[in-house]
This record gives sequence, structure tokens and C-alpha cells, in this order.
Amino acid sequence: MSFSRPVLLATIAAMAAMPAAAERPHRTAVGDPQSAYVRARAADDLGQLDVAAADFAAAAQDNPGNAMLALRAYRQAVIAGDMVLASKAAHGLDASGSLPPDGTLLLLSEAVTAHDWKRAGGLVDRIEREKLFGFLAPVMRGWIAFGSRSGDPLAPILAVTPGSLAAGYAAEHRGLLLIALGKETAGVAALDALPHPDTARAARLAIAAAATLDRHHEHDAALAMLVGEAPSVHAARVLLANRRKLPGAIDTPAAGIGELFVRVAADINKEQSAPLALDFARLGTMLAPDDSETWLVTATLLGLGSANQAGLDALSHIAPDDPFASSSRDLRLTLLVRTGRTDQALAEARAATAGPDVTMGDWARLGDLLANGKQPAEAAHAYESALALSGGDKAQPEVAWPLLLQEASALLDAGDWPTAKAKAMRALALSPQEPSILNFLGYSQIEHGDDVAGGTALIAQASKLAPDDPAITDSLGWSWYLRGDVGRAIPLLERAAKAAPAESDINEHLGDAYWKAQRRLDARYAWRAALVVADGAQAMRIKAKIDNGPSATP
Repeated sequence: MSFSRPVLLATIAAMAAMPAAAERPHRTAVGDPQSAYVRARAADDLGQLDVAAADFAAAAQDNPGNAMLALRAYRQAVIAGDMVLASKAAHGLDASGSLPPDGTLLLLSEAVTAHDWKRAGGLVDRIEREKLFGFLAPVMRGWIAFGSRSGDPLAPILAVTPGSLAAGYAAEHRGLLLIALGKETAGVAALDALPHPDTARAARLAIAAAATLDRHHEHDAALAMLVGEAPSVHAARVLLANRRKLPGAIDTPAAGIGELFVRVAADINKEQSAPLALDFARLGTMLAPDDSETWLVTATLLGLGSANQAGLDALSHIAPDDPFASSSRDLRLTLLVRTGRTDQALAEARAATAGPDVTMGDWARLGDLLANGKQPAEAAHAYESALALSGGDKAQPEVAWPLLLQEASALLDAGDWPTAKAKAMRALALSPQEPSILNFLGYSQIEHGDDVAGGTALIAQASKLAPDDPAITDSLGWSWYLRGDVGRAIPLLERAAKAAPAESDINEHLGDAYWKAQRRLDARYAWRAALVVADGAQAMRIKAKIDNGPSATP
């Protein structure tokens, strides 16, 4: 029986979330350190992960009979990135026969870091017996053979069944291992042959391969790996062109298995299991602390769990000149805003645009912050500056049209519809089948009374290209409402509201359409749904509608 990767990873996430026998609640031992436990829970709720880890560890140490508490202490230590505490807890759980399968991966990571290849091999055997993470065994065995210099590192990878869950990971690591073994031509060919629907993943593998090739004094081959205009690839190319060291090489068992764990973390996170994904990412930082990808993925997962300060701490491990520094800055600014430090985020973004090495990304990042901060005129200028740095009229279409669309949106918010329309038209000329441009232009034309029928046609075209996009479906429904055809509007607006129930604009539009159709109770229900996430002037407007109905109707 075979499984697709998404199905099996979802199964793994679900199984890992289930309590093992040691996790199930049982009678608390006498002398349970309640104060430490309460402090730990409070610290965890506040995102103070290191404090929570220390207090859970103290609670578990003072109450050795409570296996559930010991397991909680282990997991909290891993989440916090305190691998000393995690290791102590893992060994205690292992001694009592209560260590969960992901804990075995930590023991393996310790053995690999210590170059204890015999113990590492035995732990891989155990991981296979435990089954849950057995699909990782071929890659781990390959890197352990590479480190111990015993056996053929490629043999376990080549033995993987095509189409199995392990196959995708094995294919990547076959190329990485070949390069690490000095078989550069074969390794590059193996990586080039991989399908890469995820461009970020392709960039990571290219940079890792280039770094390893450069370490092997294959400078030209390293440069040849770095093609494309992804910011990380461009930054890596600049480093190599200037004869500077490119970080991210994968030529040790720790780096190889760390890379494997980070890849699994990203895959599991796609199945909505962030806690387990974070376990893998933290193990990645333990094995490969100099690899910026491990910290970037860890910070991303911490942010998803609202541990924003811990995410910022993780990002501090990424050097300013690292190829992934641009992604790190993006995430840092996001986390600063989430922690209420919007002014600091804005100051850092402005400072980046004033530096000698300012990039398109720096200006675009500033534009996003200004737009979100209700400073649309300044945001439009920032996007214009970003476009100028990318070549202006000679910029690549795939780079230019998003910047033009963002600038158009900012100009619209600033009250300059004519200029916004001109920018959007330029974007449309560069990418005439892009749904977001068609939707923006069509909706804005209708809102400003410019050729309502033509605007509806643009939105209808966008809807054909992206039929499941609730924002576009809402625009199409609203265009029919404004044209007086409520019968055609309501089904579209209902479909949009069902697909995006938390979108205030969509629910407000639906309420307006219901009111127009004399469905007053339904209208007020929709407006109340809109009010849940509305703020400022929109909230005041919706409250007035709930009390009195719309002040005017088309």
C-alpha cells in the first residue's frame, strides 16, 4: 500500500499529536510543584518560552513520578530551543520507556553531533522500528555512512522505492551527497533533474550546492548553480563574485541531516501541524546552527504560534550579509509589528533605504509598512523607488507589475485615482492575464463611476482566471449590485462570504445586497458578521447600518 506525501505527512502529524501512554492524565504524585507548573503555564501563554521551559523542567524534576509532566517539560524545552534541558528530559523519558518517537530524533542528533557513528546507526534502526519517522532512515543512513567512512553513502538512498514518501527526500540528498563526495558533475546533474514547483526550495538547494562546490574550489561551477533572480540567489551570486565565503554548504552529516529535518518541518507545517514542525526545525538548528535556513524556518514557525519575541531571537542568528538576509528582514519587520513595535519596524525599514547597498526589496518592504500604517502617499513613493531600482521601464515584467499594482493601490488610498488608474493600466499591459490586476482595475473603475459595464467585464475575466478567489467573487457580485441586478449579485456575494467568512468588506457587501432585496434580518446578520473584525470608520458605518439601514442605495 502506498501513500502520497501530503496524506502520509498528515497522518504523521495526527499520530504525533496523539498522547502516548505516558502522556495520558493520571493521578498526580504527592508533592506536585504546583507553583512552578502554574508559572510555566503563564509564561507559555505570554510567549516567554525560555521561562516556561525552565519552570516545566523544575516541576518535572520535583515530581519524578509524573510522566505527563516530564513529557511536557521535554516538549517545552525543544520549543524554546533549550536543547540542554531538552536532552536531559529526553534521557529521563528514555530511561523510563516513555520517550516519544520525535525524542529518538533528538538522541540521534546528539550522536551525530558527537560523531558517535555506532550509536547513531543504532538509533536509526530504532527509528525504523518505531515506524513513525522511518521514512527518514535512508537519508540519515547515507549521511552517517559518509561521516563514518564505512560503506557506500549512496546505497541506502538508491534503495528507496520510487514514489514512496522517502523518495523525494532521497532524490535531493543524492545530489547533495554526490557533491559532498567530490562527484560534483554527477551531483549537479542530479539536482538539476529535480522537479521544483517550490522556487524557494530550488533556491535553497542551489545555494547549498554552490556553497559546497566553492568549498571544493569549484568556483565557476558554483557560480553556474546560481541562476535566476530570486533575492537569495542574487545575494549568493554577489558573495561568490566578490570572492567571499558563501554560507550554507552541506558537506557534513550534521548539515545533511539538519537540512533533512528543516525540509520535513516545512512539509509538516503545510499539513497544519506547527508544533511538530517546530520540533523538527529546532533539531535542525541543533545540528546545523550556522545554517540560516534552520533559523528562518524556526522563526517562521514561532511566529505562527504567536511566539513573536522568540521568533525575533531566532532571526538574530542570521548574518546581515547572508543570502537569506532579505527574507530574514521581511520576517523581522512582521514580528516587530506583531509585538507592537511598529515605530521600530518603520525606523529600521527607513534606515535600510538610506544605506549604500539599498535594494529593491528594501524599498518594497518600506512601502508595505507605510501602506499598512495608513501613509499611502509615502508608500506609493517607496514602490516607485523600488521599481526604479529594478530597472524602471526596463524592469522584468514579473518584477514590475506587482510593484506597479502596489503603487496603484497606494495612490488610490491617497485619493489620486487618475494616476492610480494609469499605473494599473501599465501593470495590465505587462501581465494582461493577471487576475489581481484585472480585479483591481475593474473594481476601482466601478467605484469611481468609470465605465461600470467595462469594469464588470474586467472583473468577470478575473473571475474566470481565478474562480475560487473570494475577493474577486465579491468584486463580481458587488459590480452587479451597483448595476442594480441584485438577483445576480446575492449568489456571488454569498459564495464569497462562505469562502472568506472573516472578511469584513465581503460581509458588508452581502448585507447591503440583502437589504436591497428586502431581506432585512439577513442583512443585519451579515453586517454583524462584518462588524466583528471591522474598525475605525468602517465599524462606525456598519453600526449605523445595523441600527438604521444604509443611508442611501444605488
